[in-house]
Order: sequence, then C-alpha cells, then structure tokens
Amino acid sequence: MKLLVTAGPTREYLDPIRYLSNRSTGRMGYAVAAAASARGHEVVLISGPVALPRPAGVSVVDVVSARDMLAAVSEHLPASDVLVMCAAVADWRPSEVSERKLKKRMMSPVLELVANPDILGEVLPYKGERLFIGFAAETDDVLEEARGKLVRKGLDMIVANDVTRPGAGFEVETNIVTLLTAERTDPLPLMSKADVATRIVIWAEDHLAEAR
Repeated sequence: MKLLVTAGPTREYLDPIRYLSNRSTGRMGYAVAAAASARGHEVVLISGPVALPRPAGVSVVDVVSARDMLAAVSEHLPASDVLVMCAAVADWRPSEVSERKLKKRMMSPVLELVANPDILGEVLPYKGERLFIGFAAETDDVLEEARGKLVRKGLDMIVANDVTRPGAGFEVETNIVTLLTAERTDPLPLMSKADVATRIVIWAEDHLAEAR
C-alpha cells in the first residue's frame, strides 16, 4: 500500500518575519506516517514546518504554505493508494506579502485576507479508487461537524476529535478520537497518537483489501 500523508501547520507570510498559522505540531500526521512505514507500507509525508524527527523509512517533502502543500499533494497523489490529510492547513493568507519587514507605524490595523485553496476539493476529481481520509479538529458539535465534512470532502473516513478535552488535541502525545464513515461511528478511548495512527492504518488496509 502506498500512502500519502500530510502533517503539521502551514504558514502564510505577511512579511519575512510575520505569518498566520495555527497550533498544530504535526505529531498526529507523523504518527500515521511512522505507523504505516512500520507495517511495511511505502509512505510519502508532506510536512509543514514542525520540530519533529523524521520517521524512519518515510520520504519527507517539506512545504511551507497551503499552496506549496497543494502542489506537493497534486504531484504525489497519482502514485498513491491512500491520502491521509492530517495537516492543519491555513484557511486564509494575507492578500499582499511584503519583501521587507513592515514597520508597526506604517501598518494598517486591518489585515486583508484571501482564501487559500481547498486541497481536498482541488484533488477530489482525481480520487478514483483511492481512499481519502481526513481529520476534523473541533470545539463544538464535533460529530455533526465531522459528518458534514465527511460528505462535503468526499472522504471515505474522517477522524474527529474535540480539541478542548484533556489529553486530546495539540501539543500532547495522546488523543481521543472518533472514526466516522458513512456506515459506522467508532469512538476510541484515550490512547497514544501512535496507537490512534495504527488503528487508522489498519482500517485503510482492511478497506483497501475489501475494495480489491
């Protein structure tokens, strides 16, 4: 099985020093890549800026912005059986980027933004027989929001988690997630992100085997 995994945040620069981003550390995506590699699969990991060691046996493609990540996903998707979109991609970017640091006295208090591309939306027409797995990090109406994203994004499975719960979300080694498909809802207890990753990879193995 050939997996394409995205992980970490993206950065959308305003000038050489400032950028828009989020709290993603990349731990969950890196755990998925490591679990897949450990089970003998070929893995390409497209990584936003993180401070994590590279998983053994994994080919890593470093990117910065959402548009960089879209280009990398588009390039590597044709050779993949499974796409796991774990990255926390910035929804917006500054409409203009300065080549020099913007001085505070010269800046407007209002920042004009433009929408970033929807990576899953852009590559959905090329899905074919591939499995698409997404993530939904939410704070309210978690399962309802995740089910809506499952349908809108054309996903085979989505991993939903409430980032406000202790032991879940960002900057921790554990997670509490629910695996959702069109047919099933499987809540998992608190477990390590490595164990969550293994469950995701096993699901992909089983689902792909059934499809073939």
